[in-house]
Amino acid sequence: MTDFESVDALLASVRVEAELPSADERRALRLALKLSQADVARALGVNPKTVGGWESGREPTGEVRAKYAYLLEGRAKLEPEPEPEPEAPEAVVTEPEPAATTPATEPEGDDVELLTQPAACVLCGGPATHQVAGFPQHLDPAECASAMPQAALPQTAPPQAAPSPTPVPVAARPEKPSTRRAFQSTYDMPDVIGDAVRAALEKHGGDLEAATAALVRRAIPDAMSLLDACRKGARYDIIGHPWIPEILRKKTAKGADEIWEARPKWTRPELPPGRHEITALDINGAYLSALKTHLPLGELEHSSGNHHDRRRAGVHLITPPDWEYEDVLPNPIGARDEPGPLWVSEPTLRLLMRLSTARYGLCEPPVIHESFTSGATENLLEKFRGVLRDAREKAIEENDDVTLEYVKAMYSKFVSTMGESNYNRELYRPDWMHIIRSQAFANLWMKAYKAHDEGLAVVRAMGTDELHVLGDWRSVFPEGRGVAEVKVKDVYEAAALFASPVTSKRGLLARLHYLTKTAHALSAAREAGLTATDRTVRAWLSGKRSPSRANLERIDTAYWAVRRRNVARHLLGRLNSRGGTRVELHPLNQSQVARPHQRVLGFRTLNIRHWDAIVRAWSVGDFEALDDAWIDQIADLGSDWGKYEYVTNLGFAA
Repeated sequence: MTDFESVDALLASVRVEAELPSADERRALRLALKLSQADVARALGVNPKTVGGWESGREPTGEVRAKYAYLLEGRAKLEPEPEPEPEAPEAVVTEPEPAATTPATEPEGDDVELLTQPAACVLCGGPATHQVAGFPQHLDPAECASAMPQAALPQTAPPQAAPSPTPVPVAARPEKPSTRRAFQSTYDMPDVIGDAVRAALEKHGGDLEAATAALVRRAIPDAMSLLDACRKGARYDIIGHPWIPEILRKKTAKGADEIWEARPKWTRPELPPGRHEITALDINGAYLSALKTHLPLGELEHSSGNHHDRRRAGVHLITPPDWEYEDVLPNPIGARDEPGPLWVSEPTLRLLMRLSTARYGLCEPPVIHESFTSGATENLLEKFRGVLRDAREKAIEENDDVTLEYVKAMYSKFVSTMGESNYNRELYRPDWMHIIRSQAFANLWMKAYKAHDEGLAVVRAMGTDELHVLGDWRSVFPEGRGVAEVKVKDVYEAAALFASPVTSKRGLLARLHYLTKTAHALSAAREAGLTATDRTVRAWLSGKRSPSRANLERIDTAYWAVRRRNVARHLLGRLNSRGGTRVELHPLNQSQVARPHQRVLGFRTLNIRHWDAIVRAWSVGDFEALDDAWIDQIADLGSDWGKYEYVTNLGFAA
């Protein structure tokens, strides 16, 4: 990136908040343009409900505010210009003498006033914003020169009297200078996604499954071609193979680099007493939304010190702050137990700094030790994201599963292969890959915070798109399949869990009550190793006696064994009900899979009808049996089953 491009990147990051009319005027202007809220939402890349909120008084921010203001200004430009008022031209004809004796470059003083509306300049006839000694005129001669016609003569002599003065035409009002760039619509592009789908269907004689499989196989090159098309005429070039610091390089073929992506894997340690109905929400298009993030434009440059420049982006070595809200919200740096500094990407750092502000006050600011950054922009992939988003929404409206799977494969594989991958040689940006993934995790964290702030109990946050909540979630999140909406993944019941250790009075009594509430539970506890007599257990419950350290360990071991057994029984019944449970396979990250076994994998679904072997192996911790049970099930994928044999984990919600 040249020095001038670096300056451009800095200037592009400076934003001036655009002025907006009142909420009622916003709605009136939209209706005058004969546009629906959905039309405006599509053009601005937001949800129609968001546009409705703006028309009810909510205020947009950032670039979308500038786009919204630009759209509303378009209505004003369509209205005819009002006829010029006669008063200003009369001043030109009848009393020009004071203007001739008053220099146009006179400094502002008592005779200089700012006009509320532009009026015709007495020297050139163009619109002037000041008046001198009561007469409108430009203060800068250059403004007069630019507004004056080439054939116009200087008015050095008083005009001759005329029966009826001829009005001086008022020049058209010039456009106000703006610091923002006009946004580019995604609709001026050819329908490359639709063309590819139609060609695949025609080639395979209308066979939906064959066409989908073919499109998924070519998703990576098609995504790169779409990116190239979206970048034509763009302000910044994409540097596909820059120099990469060692912290972003894998140490071994099977290993990982040094960047911590802050992936959440959190479960609320304790629920309120009683049984609760919990809703597992699926966040739509998590990686698609995460494409809107601050991406470094050029090669990463090293810097040291506890300073963060918001006009740059990259990776940072930080000491994260202490997190004191683990009981109600996940730690923003994810499930990390190791203390000390760690390398994080830009979204994680910005999230921590945001939570340290007075608005949130949830933690101290992170300490930055060193960074690798470059000038950045948040809109580098915005047009690419907009085309994919529009194609996805259209496919949902038309129940077009072929296009939907194709688009999903394009953006998911685009993210997963931009690092060290043999399947995408055109782009080697592991920094972008970490940043986009971390942005997806940060987006999920902010949704968890929103749920908590609105009074819901956050029960679980996993990966990029899984959020479990307790309460009326529909009052907080819009339901649907759009990118800005969520859909229900599962609804299940759960009882209070015990986070207190067995060495505390609360933890001990909770475990003893769980193990003795029924004869079946007590029998299972005996089988799990609890050998104390009924009389001794009653003494422990009454507090007359305390268990020894050995008995505390037996109680804790028995509790978790019995609970795992009960969960397995409940889980098996739920998974096997109604003819089995459909699962989704998301093989996006193969970094832990040996390179000879890595494959080009697509999003697949599989209906598992019999879960007995899987749940049984899980309940007793037999991972070899679990592996065998998994292979037995994926054989139903047909000839592709071998591609999904090598997985690092298999998870399901209890």
